[in-house]
Amino acid sequence: MEQIHCPVETALNLIGGKYKALILWRLSGGTLRFSQLQKLVTSATPRMLTLQLRELEKEHLITRTVYPEVPPRVEYAMTELGRSLMPILTAMRDWGTEYLRSRDIEPNCSMTRTDA
Repeated sequence: MEQIHCPVETALNLIGGKYKALILWRLSGGTLRFSQLQKLVTSATPRMLTLQLRELEKEHLITRTVYPEVPPRVEYAMTELGRSLMPILTAMRDWGTEYLRSRDIEPNCSMTRTDA
């Protein structure tokens, strides 16, 4: 049986986790430490944030750098492949904004433009 490779399914598998798009959006502004990501992605538990970061790292969308300090410092950054997703994430943000406004709801999250 031939294996099916659907481009949309592939993209959703890469960024479709509950917090993956939010993590990528936050990292688009630059390198962040785990504690900084926790403060920016408030609805994610530390365990869930760790799992989502590991998946993004496994797919080469982000890098994880551990500095040999006490206590250890861990930083996350987007890779070039991860940055290539920004037009998609920006389109999702713009679409969501219009969707909310069409229902007379003003968006009030901190997903500000990084392309401005």
